[in-house]
Amino acid sequence: MSGALALAARAEGIYRDYRLSEVRAWKERTSGLAVGYMPIYAPRELLHAQGVLPVGLMGGGDDLEIIRGDAYYQSYICHIPRSTIELGLNGCLDPLDGILFPAICDVIRNLSGMWKLQFPGKLVRYLDVPQNFTPEIGGRFYRHELEEISSEIHARGARPYDAEALRESLAIYNENRRLVADLYDLRREQPWKVPTAELYAILRAGLVLPVDELSSMLRDYAQAVLADPARRPMDQARVVLTGSFCEQPPLGLIKTLERSGCYIVDDDFVQVHRFIQGDVALDGDPMESLVRAFLTQAVESPTRYCPGAGAFDPSRAARGGELVDRVGASRAEGVIFCAPSFCDPALLDQPMAVKAVERAGIPWTAFKYSENTGQFQVIREQAGTFADSIKLWTGA
Repeated sequence: MSGALALAARAEGIYRDYRLSEVRAWKERTSGLAVGYMPIYAPRELLHAQGVLPVGLMGGGDDLEIIRGDAYYQSYICHIPRSTIELGLNGCLDPLDGILFPAICDVIRNLSGMWKLQFPGKLVRYLDVPQNFTPEIGGRFYRHELEEISSEIHARGARPYDAEALRESLAIYNENRRLVADLYDLRREQPWKVPTAELYAILRAGLVLPVDELSSMLRDYAQAVLADPARRPMDQARVVLTGSFCEQPPLGLIKTLERSGCYIVDDDFVQVHRFIQGDVALDGDPMESLVRAFLTQAVESPTRYCPGAGAFDPSRAARGGELVDRVGASRAEGVIFCAPSFCDPALLDQPMAVKAVERAGIPWTAFKYSENTGQFQVIREQAGTFADSIKLWTGA
């Protein structure tokens, strides 16, 4: 087994370990707090600066049998809250001292309330992020949110807030984001070197690893794939995959898409690693730098109001313009809309994004999944037909 394959296999084992063995081991070594967070974004730098391990939670995937979780939610909502509740009730999430629930949708808001009822001894915080991005309004609001989180984790036993410690954490996470961005750039240029299934496994593992361990894994993986002569290009269609920013697809679905003839050259998987684009400023007040980064450097997302998509201002670009830009930047030949069933933010945005890619003359296809999807034949046939049509009819 090559070094890259070995790293990817280790990463897959870590992310499929729903009992959070890596987190338990870290707590035994450090006696520190571990605080989970739901997708898509969390102020990991602030937690890290106060000695807290941020732990990303992405549901139970296709490995977990849902027994009690289905009793808490209706059948017409997405799957991730069921599996998260199941993981909590069966003890898998016991190492966590609390969970942050960022503002994603009504389901996650409801899950935060459910968590308070089921786990009253744990820290539970609904992170209400701003939708106004002026520093005087949204910035002031978000800083207050961060300061409250800082105070709450300190009251639970974390180190007190220290500006210089936060500055150091910003630098550490800046480096980590650059390493992730470098791998995304390498995949865009040579997708045969960086299969998305491997990259996805490493990013998923990184949700439970300390940031320095993830950075080390990213460096090792990049070196290993560049040194592997067996990774050679194939005649596959280059596609952007969008819609999977919250509930994540099973790894088998990603492998299916790649085996069907698609190179995934851009995606929105495990978005927390790339939610802030570029470096967070290290000069000045580090708390203000973290706030400004969210206001001005965050990716466009269906969960985040985008001023350029104002319905009441026809002169502004409609939603989907950012997706078209990503297609151009990645030299993709088509778009796959891959969203979880019943995901309101993704599915409500999709018609507007479809119009944008159609105006740009970009081929597209769409399907839905849930995190525990186990049958991929229909998806493979659809994706394979889409890839073939790109190669046959678009001159790619």
